Formats: sequence, C-alpha cells, structure tokens
Amino acid sequence: FLIDRELYKKRKDLIFTGRTLFGAAPPKGQELDDHYFGSIKERVACFMRELNVELWKLGVSAKTQHNEVAPAQHELAAIYDNCNIATDHNQLIMEALKRIASHHGLACLLHEKPFAGVNGSGKHNNWSISTDDGQNLLDPGKTPHENAQFLLFLVAVLRAVDLHADILRLSASNPGNEHRLGAHEAPPAIISIFLGDQLVDIFEQLEHGEATSSIQGGRMQVGVTTLPYLKRDATDRNRTSPFAFTGNKFEFRMVPSSGSISGPNFVLNTIVADTLKEFADTLEKAENFEEAMHDLIRKTYIDHKRVIFDGNGYSEEWVKEAERRGLPNINSMVDAVSALVKEKNIEVFERHHVLSRAEMASRAEINYEIYIKQINIEARTMIDMASKQIRPVVVEYAGKLAKSVAEIKAIGGDASVEEELFEEVNENIKRFHAALKELKKVMDMAKELESSNRLRAIYYRDHVVPAMNALREPADQLEMLVDEDVWPFPTYGELLFNI
Repeated sequence: FLIDRELYKKRKDLIFTGRTLFGAAPPKGQELDDHYFGSIKERVACFMRELNVELWKLGVSAKTQHNEVAPAQHELAAIYDNCNIATDHNQLIMEALKRIASHHGLACLLHEKPFAGVNGSGKHNNWSISTDDGQNLLDPGKTPHENAQFLLFLVAVLRAVDLHADILRLSASNPGNEHRLGAHEAPPAIISIFLGDQLVDIFEQLEHGEATSSIQGGRMQVGVTTLPYLKRDATDRNRTSPFAFTGNKFEFRMVPSSGSISGPNFVLNTIVADTLKEFADTLEKAENFEEAMHDLIRKTYIDHKRVIFDGNGYSEEWVKEAERRGLPNINSMVDAVSALVKEKNIEVFERHHVLSRAEMASRAEINYEIYIKQINIEARTMIDMASKQIRPVVVEYAGKLAKSVAEIKAIGGDASVEEELFEEVNENIKRFHAALKELKKVMDMAKELESSNRLRAIYYRDHVVPAMNALREPADQLEMLVDEDVWPFPTYGELLFNI
C-alpha cells in the first residue's frame, strides 16, 4: 500500500504497528474494481520508475508492476533466480520500497492487513526445482503423461506437502498474516495442492492402470469473431489454492508480505529433499527401474491424493471436506508454532543437517515471543490512542451536544434530534469506556503471567486480541457520529483515496 506520508505521520498505529487499529469503512471500498483495472496514478508511476532504476542498480530485475484490488494497493514482481539470490533480492526490494516511497512523499505499508475491510497483502512464492545445468524438473513438456521424470518429482512434492503441511503452514505465519489467511481474499489456512484438470486426469489414469493421454488446452472462445483464437492453458488456475501448480512451478500463496521468503523456501527444500531421498533409496535397489518408478509414482499419488483440491478453497464445504480427509486446519500462528517441536519434523531437519533439535526449539520460542511482543505493542498503541486521542474528542463532542440540547429546550424548541444524537454518542462512549477498561485489565493480567511463552501467546490470542476487537467496534461507531473536523487522526477515506 502507498499512502501520503504526511497522513501516515498522523497515525500512531501505522507508525508503531504498521496497520490501522481503528478506522470506520469509507463510503467506497474496492467493490467497483476501478483501482484494479484503472491506470497507475502519476505520483505512483513516478515512484515505480525510480524504484525500477534503483533495483536495477542493485542487480534486481522487476518485471511487472500494476494496481491491485484494494485502493492504494499495488504489486511488484521480481524475475526468478536461484533461491539464495531471490531471497536476498526480496529483502532488498522491501528496503527499497520503503526508502524510495519517502522520496515521493509516500509511505509504503508492507503489513499483511493495514486496513480492515479491503484486501490485504501477501507474496506469491514461485518455487521449482532444477538440475545444476538448468533443467527444470517440474516442466511437464507437451506430453506430461509420458514424462516419468516430471511425474516422479511432482508426486514427491505432493508427498512432502501432505506429510509436512503443519510446518509449511508455520513457515508462512506471522502476526499480520492472522488477518488474511482464510478471509476470502487470501488462501485458506488449510494447505492443499491445485494441479488442474490435465494432471489430475493423468494421475487418475495411472491409478487405474496406465496413463495414455494428456488433456490439451484447446481454444478460448471470446465471443468476438474479428479477434484471433486464444490458446487456453490446460493447467488452468485457481486463485483460492494456497499451493498451486502453474505450468512449470508451484506457487505458494500463503507467504506474508512483510516476511522473509527464506523460511518458506528452506522448509520446502528440506521436506521435498527428504522425500526424494526416500525415492532414491527405493529406486536404487530396484531390479527393474522403469517398473519400480511407475509403481512408486502410482502408490505415492494414491497415498497422498487427499491433499489435492481443485475447488473453491474459500467455501465452508471445503473446510468440512478437509476435515473429513484428515487435513490440518491451523487457523492461528500460535497453534502453528508447535510444528517446530514435533518429532517427525525434527527428524527431517536433523537428518538433512538443516536445523538441530535445539535450533528448532529455539525458533519455536522466538516465534511465540514475536507474537506476544507484536500483540502487546498493538494493544498498548490502542490504549494510547483511545485514551489520549479518541476519548478527549468524543467526550468534548458529547458535552457540546448536551449543551445544545439544554439551550434549545431553554427557548422552548424541539431538541428531539439533538437528544437522539446525544444518546447514541453517549451510549457508544459508555461502551468505548468499558472496552478500554477491559483491555487495560487483560493487559495488566498479561504482565503478571508467569508461564511459558506458549501459554503467554495463547493468553494474548484468546484474551488480548478479543479485547482489542471489542474496543475498536464502538470507536469506529463514534467516528461515524463525531464531526470529522475534530476527529483526531486521518480516516480510511483520506488514507486510501488521497494519492
């Protein structure tokens, strides 16, 4: 998100936490898709032009830049590279985005959900595996049903993701992503794999014998006879899938926008390597290599096809179906962290000398601490803004309304409208005050907790976060009632539509 820097400076929540903790919805959001399909605004285009030049100086190639769905939201895509370099490039991009935004009087928000009510932000981590001479092992070719090497590596990914969905989910977790995953704007918290009709058909053929054909893409009918036919990709796309095969790679769509891509990638690399090791052990002992490979592909698909889902990942039906299949639905970062200390995951990372048992345990503690500290900062910021900015304004406004009621009645006038407005404001002030007291109370209790980081994180999730939500609701109601000239900080309308 790119917003005006002067407005950014007037929001303590954006400065301290990276997201808005208060804010009523503006009259217009993203429902018209006019920002998504509209032209890039001149001020933003100037920012992007300088960004490209600065990134090129650093050796980072940016290929695509366009508006995204939400107002003031934009996208940048870096051209792929090997994992280590791509990770470094991603860090450089995030630093450059913030630095160069300031040159244009803008502030760049990398938080996963800086504004409630409109889409948040994330990263699409495009991952493949290749040989040392550049051969992409996930390239299906024109006849994927005949490409045994491709099918073998594909089922290796299926198996790895199915067996280790918990730690893959953790790799895409941070406090900000809690607001996105499963919110009908981002992939669900349930990890499934989208393959598309062509590949599913091939595996179904294999399950029942031999794969003898591949579905072809055909032509796309656009309904205009004067335009040429457009070739339709046989792999299709599914925007609701968290882990989708897209032509010759997998697109891991759960990765948080503010986080490093190193975590998701070293987890992916390790869990897939572990499966490939098992495959190698099996095939190296085989008397008939071709037959053994065919049987291995078939068996692996049958054992792990539960993780394949090509439908609507946003639907409630999928949640029920995933539960029936036995797939984990890890809704919270706090719950996801435990994957780091599960024996099956420790064994994999120790077996490949990636992380030791102690290192995984320490990462679990660090993740709990990150969650605790972030929610603590957000709650303290809410208390500060509520006490020092919102409360004085709304109390003064209520006093003015009460004075107006008294003055109108004193001259025998009808003060029913003013009385009704006063009652509504006063009722929300009482709710606001009670919620503020409750948030202070649960925060005081949080200070007194003498327990493990895990239990403290659970407390913050189950008590502090609900108290924060309870405080925001009457505050946002008051924003809609109080004179906008006296509201203490810029509104959503000003922040999102002022570039």
